[in-house]
Amino acid sequence: MFLSVFDMFKVGIGPSSSHTMGPMVAAARFLDLMRASPFDFHGVKASLHGSLAFTGVGHATDRATILGLAGFLPDTYDDAKAEATLADIHATQTVSPEGLGSLRFNPTSDMAFDYDHALEGHANGMILMATDAQGDVTLKQIYYSVGGGFVLTEEELADGKDTDEGAPVPFPFHSAAEMLQMAKSSGKTIAGMKRANEISRGCEQSLAKGTARLWQVMNDCIERGLVRDGILPGGLKVRRRAKGIHDALVAERGLNLTAPHTINDWMSVYAMAVNEENAAGGQVVTAPTNGAAGVLPATLRYYLDHVPGASPSHVEDFLLTAAAIGGLVKYNASISGAEAGCQAEVGSAAAMSAAGLCAVMGGTPEQVENAAEIALEHHLGMTCDPVKGLVQVPCIERNGLGAIKAVSAASLALRGDGQHFVPLDSVIETMRQTGQDMHEKYKETSLGGLAVNVPNC
Repeated sequence: MFLSVFDMFKVGIGPSSSHTMGPMVAAARFLDLMRASPFDFHGVKASLHGSLAFTGVGHATDRATILGLAGFLPDTYDDAKAEATLADIHATQTVSPEGLGSLRFNPTSDMAFDYDHALEGHANGMILMATDAQGDVTLKQIYYSVGGGFVLTEEELADGKDTDEGAPVPFPFHSAAEMLQMAKSSGKTIAGMKRANEISRGCEQSLAKGTARLWQVMNDCIERGLVRDGILPGGLKVRRRAKGIHDALVAERGLNLTAPHTINDWMSVYAMAVNEENAAGGQVVTAPTNGAAGVLPATLRYYLDHVPGASPSHVEDFLLTAAAIGGLVKYNASISGAEAGCQAEVGSAAAMSAAGLCAVMGGTPEQVENAAEIALEHHLGMTCDPVKGLVQVPCIERNGLGAIKAVSAASLALRGDGQHFVPLDSVIETMRQTGQDMHEKYKETSLGGLAVNVPNC
């Protein structure tokens, strides 16, 4: 099983990888389909279903889809250009993607939120359509945003492309048990095996350059979040807190009376900084999703800034180890909140982060697997219930607590010898089953939990 580190960690925009980045990518794919078609098109339409409909406005799904149909992509997104383009689309009721000319598109009538008809393949479904001069649909495609910015057509999902292994790699582990066995027989670390797999599909130089850029974008996101204040968009009037907390922490440095547990505040503030940026629609890295994007950067920043002997040279090992664990979770369960609740997002992020931290602190493959197991096990059953469909409450604080759990899990694993009672594979399967049994109202629809019990929202 191979899932590249650059698939698991993708540079994009907030507030959601599945509800913002995914629809934008789907729209771009549909434009390519139109360009390859022999038909002459005069307009486009979109219909959002399931979780994309229920929390689409709060996650900016409509905005992302419109911009995607205009030719925007998450990894090259320009906010100023996007704002100007949106204003033009609303004024002219047309989109003008490259190579397709001017196409009719009324954001009010040609963008439908269908709350009554869920699509069969996945909770995050959308239908994109192209029309002729008479307004009749002449091309239609169903897309599913399956979490973490991954997008599949209806046919690709049915054909099992979500678990397609592609060309062979040196260490094709499908489970944690296989991963540990391959590590034992090869003498390599988990990062070493993952590196060999990546190089077999690319080159060592591009891997080093790519992982360095991923960390740079993550760290830049932390830095922006630590200096910005104000009210987050969306109507909940949630104020940014990371700057105030960070300023207080910096002021307390050197005081003899600082409590040991203050380190938890440092972990939390790094994560909150990222997720406040995400909530504001800023540039983030899926880790493995936008809703959980703060856990891993916070854990890695904690390692670099607060752990004696930490070295930036270990960042690549951290990311590779984390990606290996994330790949196992995605392959055998889910990283989608709309499919399995927040256990699949923050839970997966905590497991990945715990594994990465354990690895760069000298953990054996067995200890790394144990760290991931501890972190994921104690997120089992966590629901996804964003208030008003916004990735703000409880998501921002939840990332902080996810980072704290990740560090605690890595520390506990390092205190042991790698032997433990519950295998990571069992926890991943339990998470899959729990997500399958979880009521739909607790899976990113904002129809249950905090989303319906917080007053004045």
